[in-house]
Amino acid sequence: MHLAYPTIVAALLFSVGVYGVLARRNAILVLMSVELMLNAVNLNLVTFDVWYQDRLHGGQVLTLFIIVIAAAEIGLGLAIVLLVFRNRQNVDVDRLRALSERETSPAEPDAQPAKAEQAERAEAVEEAAP
Repeated sequence: MHLAYPTIVAALLFSVGVYGVLARRNAILVLMSVELMLNAVNLNLVTFDVWYQDRLHGGQVLTLFIIVIAAAEIGLGLAIVLLVFRNRQNVDVDRLRALSERETSPAEPDAQPAKAEQAERAEAVEEAAP
């Protein structure tokens, strides 16, 4: 087997994965792109393991380790995506920059009690100061 063919395929897979991570907005597609990149690395590890004819098969052992890590990563990633979808009804990565709850603006009626509480706290701090 020639070494160039699997490495070219792995480079193409990794390139498609990088494009998917950088260009996609959907969180599930970003996770799939990360999986493509990990599979490209796995292909390179197995290719070079076969090429160097390692007796311990270190490349294949690392590939199995990466597969286990990728399975855990996709499980946690999908759990996070499902929780975000339940709370926000959207999995657009660009809109998830700030994961905090929505802040109330001064125009909303709920903002007035919060301002009153802040004023009371400020007065209490001023009274307690020597």
